[in-house]
Formats: sequence, structure tokens, C-alpha cells
Amino acid sequence: LLLTCSGDYATTVQAQRGLRVTKTHRSKAAFTVAVASGLVLGGVAAPAALAAPSADAVIAEVYGGGGNSGATLTSDFVELANRGAAVASLAGFSVQYLPGSASPSSAWQVTPLAGSVAPGGRYLVAEGKGSGGTVALPTPDATGAIAMSATAGTIALVSGTTALTCKTV
Repeated sequence: LLLTCSGDYATTVQAQRGLRVTKTHRSKAAFTVAVASGLVLGGVAAPAALAAPSADAVIAEVYGGGGNSGATLTSDFVELANRGAAVASLAGFSVQYLPGSASPSSAWQVTPLAGSVAPGGRYLVAEGKGSGGTVALPTPDATGAIAMSATAGTIALVSGTTALTCKTV
């Protein structure tokens, strides 16, 4: 997976290996997952995206289509994990979403994060809630309003809260 960017971002992108994507009988899979670290470069052109592994905070699980008719859960969510040996601060980070059928006018949707994740710990980001589903999420660590698709989309964990300008290629 590679994100190409324009504007004021240099990004580091990594496709997560061993990603566990929650599925229901309505097929909640097919999400493209990326970890991106944005760096504002004040007027300097952004270089090409580079592949680099994250040593700590990663996207562990994604559930789209929450609250849809026939869904198990009432809300979409993104779960982060800390695979490092130290506490991972999420201050200044965000979870961002781009639909799977993005057009040139599509924009990344942003949920700012706060707090931290203990080593080996998890961090729950509750997103869009629908009228369907039968099981509520546990108390989340962060809450957003992004309505994620049940079938396709891109999720990014970003160092920064400004919406990405990249498109998935």
C-alpha cells in the first residue's frame, strides 16, 4: 500500500501485517489499513511516501458498517494497539478515513486522539453510530463521528490532526 501526498505533508506509510479485521455476516472486511506519520514542512514540497514500520502504536482492528441493518455492533470503531515496550503517547495524533471509492473531491475525515496506550495495551476509537446493531461498544478512549463503509475504505493513524491530502494508489 502506498499513499501519495500533495500539499504540506511528508508521510511514512506501512501496511500492517497480521491485521485482524472484524467481520460480521454482512462482510465488514476489505478495509485498506495504513499507518501514516505526517510532518508539516512549511512551504517545502513533500517528498514521496516511504515505507517504514511503526515501533509502537499501530492499527489493530477496524469495524465498518456498525449500526447498519443486520450489523452486530451499533457503532463503527478503530482499535489501536501498542506493540512497543514503553507507553505510546497519542497526543497530537488522529485516526483518519477515506472511502474506498474516493473521488478527486473526496476528503479525509479526522478524529483527533488524546491520552496514551500502555505497552501491550489497546485504545478504542468509537466512530459513527447507526440505528441498527444489537451490541454497544465498551466505553471508548476517543469518540468521533466518521461513518465508515462496511466493505471498503482506508484508515490511517496520523501524527497530526490536519486532514491528509493523499489519495490511495
